[in-house]
Amino acid sequence: MLGGKVVLVVGASTGIGAEAARVFAAGGASLMLVARSEEPLAALAKDLASAGHDVAYTTGDVSDAASVASFVDATVTRFGRLDGAFNCAAMGGSGRLDAVPEADFDRIMAVNVKGTWLCVREEVRVMQPRGAGSIVNVSSIGGLRGSSGMGAYQATKHAVIGLTRTAAHDFGPLGIRVNVLAPGPTESPMLDELRRTIPGGVEARIAATPLRKAGTGAEVGATAAFLLSDGASHLSGVVLPVDGGYTA
Repeated sequence: MLGGKVVLVVGASTGIGAEAARVFAAGGASLMLVARSEEPLAALAKDLASAGHDVAYTTGDVSDAASVASFVDATVTRFGRLDGAFNCAAMGGSGRLDAVPEADFDRIMAVNVKGTWLCVREEVRVMQPRGAGSIVNVSSIGGLRGSSGMGAYQATKHAVIGLTRTAAHDFGPLGIRVNVLAPGPTESPMLDELRRTIPGGVEARIAATPLRKAGTGAEVGATAAFLLSDGASHLSGVVLPVDGGYTA
């Protein structure tokens, strides 16, 4: 599905990002993997390379403009171009809105919202001269509806959806498609943290999901792979839940 394409995976060290990278590699993509933590990132890159995939990695901080420009440029230097990007870097957070410390609110906004904007901005910069590209951002079902105890996180995920829809309008005339996934509960370190901080919350959502299970990073990655592929050539501005029917 992605044979011959160069894909940047931001937030690739664990969880959805890492599993999506495996899906993209299996689909034939050459990959640049990016995350803040080098050790798990290097291990994933080594594992993929040992299986014969064309992969490189570099560390980066999505909340820092210079860092984002650097890893996007590193992708073009290594592979010659950028065809697709999967922007998955994010941080979670819980707590009633009036109990969230200001510093925590600022940090989650910087990573989840500003970070997505910076990634899109720099990815478009290098895609524009070729007149083609596909960007897939990651929101959440928390960006489609509210619930108690995760207000700051959900605010960022609503923002990512709004940013994506606007980006589809801004960059469609340049030949660049921008879509966004809204995963439901997905097995990952972030979901494990939610199980600890909001007892029973994850189980309640799974019980309310028609498929009666949490998703996997590979399932989210497979959906992203389609959006990155030429098979989705007329899809842009789409908000696609990957949630087992939770929002149906």
